[in-house]
Amino acid sequence: MADKTNEEILEDDVDLSEDVTLRTHDLVNSRYSGELDELQVGYAKVTLQTTDDMRADSFGLVHGGFIFSAGDFAAMAAVNEPYVVLSASTCDFLSPVRVGDEVVFEAKVRHKDGRKREVNVIGSVLEIKIFEAVFKTVVLEKHVLKLDLMHASKPRN
Repeated sequence: MADKTNEEILEDDVDLSEDVTLRTHDLVNSRYSGELDELQVGYAKVTLQTTDDMRADSFGLVHGGFIFSAGDFAAMAAVNEPYVVLSASTCDFLSPVRVGDEVVFEAKVRHKDGRKREVNVIGSVLEIKIFEAVFKTVVLEKHVLKLDLMHASKPRN
């Protein structure tokens, strides 16, 4: 542990011993983005029960946007700061998901650098990995919609 700085959180540093209260994204529709099943410091588990509303075609393929949304929700919950926003992501869809599948997402904060957080998310169906992603987030001082982004980048005369 001596080699790690206070700014780093790695897998063995995540504290899974204490349940915490969700402080962000509390109005996410669990029907489309998953149900929060477990929440600890730096960790979240979300379950998405796929439904016919998520169908992309006549074969019962679930649209990837629902999978991404549930993974994103898990990442935001793992960070669990009131004003956390997504800044970037990379993801792999490893297997198709069918209507009726239950997808379990586990998110773990892996790195912390000031206001930035990096979260690894794995989505599985019957313990088979179907989705893997890294979500990069930023913790803001106030809600992103209360920031004056239109004027923040204008040069001052």
